[in-house]
Amino acid sequence: MNDQTTAHHEELLAAFDREMREHARPDGPGVRVERTDGLVRQVGAPHDWNGVVWSSPDLDAVRADAAIAAQVAHFTELGYDEFEWKLYAHDRPADLGARLLAAGFEPEEAETLLVAPVADQPMTVRLPEGVELRTVRDEADVDLMARAHEQAFGSDWSRLHHQVLARLKDDPDHFVGVLAMAGDEPVSSARMELYPGTGFAGLWGGGTVEAWRGKGIYRALIAFRAGIAAERGYRYLQVDATEDSRPILQRLGFTALGTTTPYVYRPTS
Repeated sequence: MNDQTTAHHEELLAAFDREMREHARPDGPGVRVERTDGLVRQVGAPHDWNGVVWSSPDLDAVRADAAIAAQVAHFTELGYDEFEWKLYAHDRPADLGARLLAAGFEPEEAETLLVAPVADQPMTVRLPEGVELRTVRDEADVDLMARAHEQAFGSDWSRLHHQVLARLKDDPDHFVGVLAMAGDEPVSSARMELYPGTGFAGLWGGGTVEAWRGKGIYRALIAFRAGIAAERGYRYLQVDATEDSRPILQRLGFTALGTTTPYVYRPTS
């Protein structure tokens, strides 16, 4: 990596940290963002995403331990069954992950933070025969998204179901849900979060039912959402990518800026 490329990566990462983390906006109706003691956290209802999204780069070891203890006390007092500290590889202090682990947090699978300029993305949608894309319009479509997700990932979608339905009803201008349908059967689904006041649109989901993988549906979902992001004036697409999707996205021109690991705290009963 040459100096110019390194500088570009650092500039992108700084913009992401500033716009998406330090100055985070609530990600749904009824959710609030709180700034306290060098941290930014999101707090909503128990079924919302609750947790820490940013910590100050000058957080030292002593302040880090105090901040961790304060967040545990705060969310435990709220009575939630879990909350998350979203840790990025460049966060400080360098051993913040180990400190979270020592405080009772459990790390989940790390993902790669990927960013791409919207203008550089191919926006021509190519689908296998018999498959069509459509935007999510109502609760019945959200049910189809849930079915596709659960078949693709084998995981429960009940919490996301509530969040997606709330966004669709109460904040449709900043949320896009997409279904890939083979006749009446959902074979893939994806979401896009549009973050007003930033240059970023976040891509989420994109799980495809096993029998339909390898046919270009995932790439079509990227292109479809890139077109919408371009129409609405967003500069960058951002993805927290699993190892399954990372190589596809990098072939599409996404740049890896680092990794992010969810550290989840579940109070003992």
